[in-house]
Amino acid sequence: MSKKVAVVTGANKGIGFAIVKGLCKAGFKGDILLTARNEKLGQEALAGLQSEGCKNVIFHQLDICDQGSSLKLKKFLEEKYGGLDVLINNAGIAFKHSAPEPFGEQAEVTMRTNFWGTLWVCHALLPILRPNARVVNVSSFVSKKSLDQCNAELKAKFRNKDLSEEELCLLMGEFVHAAQTGDHTAQGWPNTAYGTTKIGVTVLSKIQARVLSETRPGDGILLNACCPGWVRTDMAGSNATKSPEEGAETPVYLAMLPEGAKEPHGQLVWDKTVQEW
Repeated sequence: MSKKVAVVTGANKGIGFAIVKGLCKAGFKGDILLTARNEKLGQEALAGLQSEGCKNVIFHQLDICDQGSSLKLKKFLEEKYGGLDVLINNAGIAFKHSAPEPFGEQAEVTMRTNFWGTLWVCHALLPILRPNARVVNVSSFVSKKSLDQCNAELKAKFRNKDLSEEELCLLMGEFVHAAQTGDHTAQGWPNTAYGTTKIGVTVLSKIQARVLSETRPGDGILLNACCPGWVRTDMAGSNATKSPEEGAETPVYLAMLPEGAKEPHGQLVWDKTVQEW
């Protein structure tokens, strides 16, 4: 039996770093791969965790916006472990409210990381999930708020239980195009790039969970989206109500769901509670 392995993306700081620490403290039996785009920052984060007694953490470079980088990680996991047991897609970005970049540019850049980057990691790594694997896509409560701001037609599409991944990808592309032409609000989209990308992550999670249930029905794999809450990070700022450790609680809970658990699966989970979509 190969050693178990978990992968956490965007893990050199903030919530990702706290998730790695949380998995370690929760007694994850196996190696935890702390991944980050920047090798130096990743190695520094690793040294910090090891000094706190997290001896089962390893650094591996991963730029989620580079599909080749995800495929390199897949090859490493297959060769060293023969598969993957836990994947936590945490890497994400948000522009500040005061950012000078035009909204169309913000939409494209945010979508590339938060939605396409997450999708590319999943395309590389979901095929090597072992039975009883756990996948957590870090979304946001802003996805629900943003869904409420969509027009009725878009709401219906994002709530359609039969929506395909291809159809979702087209919708995300339509938003970016509309944002670049300044037509997004007229077309019924919310006026938030971050929130729309996180609608994408939540709906993608529902689609992925459905596909896993259809293609690997007896394998006990659980996949969910989660909201860590409003967390004090570089992204959210110092006024947020939760510490990174508190923000990591729900992702770690979902990653450590016991073998044999049947749910949650395909849900948006916030404070360990399933949210309505």
